[in-house]
Amino acid sequence: MRRLGSVQRKMPCVFVTEVKEEPSSKREHQPFKVLATETLSHQALDADIYSAIPTEKVDGTCCYITTYKGQPYLWARLDRKPNKLAEKRFKNFLHSKQNSKEFFWNVEEDFKPVPECWIPAKETEQSNGNPMPDENGHIPGWVPVEKNNKQYCWHSSVVNYEFEVALVLKHHLDDPGLLEISAVPLSDLLEQTLELIGTNINGNPYGLGSKKHPLHLLIPHGAFQIRNLPTLKHSDLLSWFEGCREGKIEGIVWHCNDGCLIKVHRHHLGLCWPIPDTYMNSKPVIINMNLNKYDHAFDTKCLFSLFSKIDNQKFGRLKDIILDV
Repeated sequence: MRRLGSVQRKMPCVFVTEVKEEPSSKREHQPFKVLATETLSHQALDADIYSAIPTEKVDGTCCYITTYKGQPYLWARLDRKPNKLAEKRFKNFLHSKQNSKEFFWNVEEDFKPVPECWIPAKETEQSNGNPMPDENGHIPGWVPVEKNNKQYCWHSSVVNYEFEVALVLKHHLDDPGLLEISAVPLSDLLEQTLELIGTNINGNPYGLGSKKHPLHLLIPHGAFQIRNLPTLKHSDLLSWFEGCREGKIEGIVWHCNDGCLIKVHRHHLGLCWPIPDTYMNSKPVIINMNLNKYDHAFDTKCLFSLFSKIDNQKFGRLKDIILDV
């Protein structure tokens, strides 16, 4: 199976979208909705969407694994955003009638500072050696997740740099109906993007862990392929999301042959998210840590050690897992 694409930029919708002037159900305080029309977008057609691989869009925060300090590292998403003056100028431009003209950014002066270790996302456009903002006025990028950085403590809980492993959720190799939590070498995940999900991420739509015993996991993008998706029609996709067990997901991401990623979110179709019973929580999950191969022990309070206490155990669903220190 070919390696699927990584998320390095904002993904376009599979349908042409339109703005409806009513409060958003996705973003609080947003006075409008972005809804899908019945017309497939030119980006989807240009990327040959009909031969693309559809996968589950997982609701978490985007991460990236690449080299830092000579070893594989987990990186957190950090978009470089404009300062107040530049943001005001950009918003005035968007609301004006001059959208036919191009907005001019001064990258050196218009943007807030970022840490020295920050890098722009791979597919960011460049001008005179400087990364340029996207259509939203942000420059997508990454910062390495250091072990003791409190800002990214939930990110750092799913990696161990001493043993160079990550805590990953994916399908069991021999049983696609079974999920598996395992310690995966970071070197096996190099140059991949993943979604961090769990107790303290995005309101925890999958119900993982608890305040007392938080639980977080990484899911490689494209890990959960969708096998029985209907035709690419607005009404058929709407029926699938509403009526099929497999449709109880946040959305769909199509991985196209040219590396392009195309998405549709439930909100594009006027549907709610999060929902009570997600498809991810309908599958049994097995723990497969196999930490005995490492020379010395992991920290007893880290997630890797806690999972090793329930190694080889099977649970009816993800949210049934309780890690007790």
